[in-house]
Amino acid sequence: MYYLGLDIGSSSIKVALVASGTGKSVDVVQEPETEMSMLAIKNGWAEQNPEDWWIHACNGIKKLLENHQIAPEAIIGIGISYQMHGLVVVDEEKKPLRNSIIWCDSRAVPIGQNAFEEIGEERCSEYLLNSPSNFTASKLKWVKDNEPEIFAKIHKFMLPGDYIALRLSGKINTTVSGLSEGIFWDFKNKEIASFLMEFYGLDTSMVPDIVETFGIQSRVHEKGASESGLKVGTPILYRAGDQPNNALSLNVFNPGEVAATGGTSGVVYAVTDSLSVKESARVNNFAHVNYNPKNDSRIGKLLCINGSGIQYRWLLNNLDVASYDEMNKLAEEVPVGSDGVVIIPFGNGAERMLNNQEVGTRLVNINLNNHGKGHLCRAALEGIAFSFVYGMEIMESDGIRVNVMRAGNDNLFRSEIFSETVATLIGYDIEIYNTTGAIGAARAGLLQDGDYEVFGKAIMENDYIMTFKPLENKAEYQSAYQLWKKELEIKLNNL
Repeated sequence: MYYLGLDIGSSSIKVALVASGTGKSVDVVQEPETEMSMLAIKNGWAEQNPEDWWIHACNGIKKLLENHQIAPEAIIGIGISYQMHGLVVVDEEKKPLRNSIIWCDSRAVPIGQNAFEEIGEERCSEYLLNSPSNFTASKLKWVKDNEPEIFAKIHKFMLPGDYIALRLSGKINTTVSGLSEGIFWDFKNKEIASFLMEFYGLDTSMVPDIVETFGIQSRVHEKGASESGLKVGTPILYRAGDQPNNALSLNVFNPGEVAATGGTSGVVYAVTDSLSVKESARVNNFAHVNYNPKNDSRIGKLLCINGSGIQYRWLLNNLDVASYDEMNKLAEEVPVGSDGVVIIPFGNGAERMLNNQEVGTRLVNINLNNHGKGHLCRAALEGIAFSFVYGMEIMESDGIRVNVMRAGNDNLFRSEIFSETVATLIGYDIEIYNTTGAIGAARAGLLQDGDYEVFGKAIMENDYIMTFKPLENKAEYQSAYQLWKKELEIKLNNL
């Protein structure tokens, strides 16, 4: 028997199959094979058709079942991970009224900023743990202000994962974790943030029914079964946004545990039991997958670093090198600190952790006689690593305590230079696991009875690769970090 996991991304849909007894991954497929398109009618806008997500999800499910000759009745549960902060609106017939306004669309920034100023930073921090910013609630307000004819027809709003669950089951529901990522949740009163909805002129009747994150949320109905190839009655057992789900995939549930990713952008996601917020303008706070409004405050603090892996990819594309492995080997020939070469890697737009300033990428201290490709490669890895350390300092100033960082086996964390630099400077282990969001979503079926010990064992036995430990000789790393930090502060002071 198997659990099925769906990861609804903005570039592709991934579908995973894991064995229900052991949690072992059987296979993961991606649809489409090329990257999905986004519609950008204006600069800063980004939309996708929710129907496309559904078509690709169905294709992936059918491909997995066919490739492994698995009967639909062998699937005993479904988990869904999805791109966070998107907006889908449907009418009373449950049909989308417009394209989804997805996570990277920035049209609602002024709306969220105005709400933050008018409602007040203190109240937003105390009740929402965030600024309304460019999140789902602000995007819904944008529809109200700019597309009144569409807004008048809205029956329910939902997040991308909620829409896929709707197509599978015919039921419209969501989770507290999902509502919190859209800034619809009042953490102080443990209810829908009615004061924000009133400020935006939104009716609480538009909020979907709330279900538990784990357990039977709904079941596949006849139409969902006929289109997806699944069996009628198959339960949907789990749903979460991609970053909380990534933390779940890495067995990060408790205070002191941190999940990290190092893809195009970098993310640090730390779990805390504190509702204290000091950095609401730079750090986002959401209900984690194991948040319980009744007796438990498991909050996920999320810090995003836009200028991360994209920097290393840019070097790959512009240096005469064949692969990341070749770049890593060149970097290994250069000492810690890159002989003084410094790269500030923030060239992928405004950085929230730098108070939304556009710092850009900076390359300094190049000596044309002594420095070459290896220095650029090492300085880039170190610069990205230093940006993670800088972010962790912000997180710790916001009350996070750390025991361990866990990360997926992506390009950055596969680099010994990168992982050892981060581990040495932050002073704790970095555990590396070979897993994906789709596998995590599928494996979440193991948690329907709340058995975290069994879940953690499945991850350790199936996914664990290695641990990077802090090096004893920290001095040269600290010296290089202070030089990098000095160059960053020079740039920040000049902006």
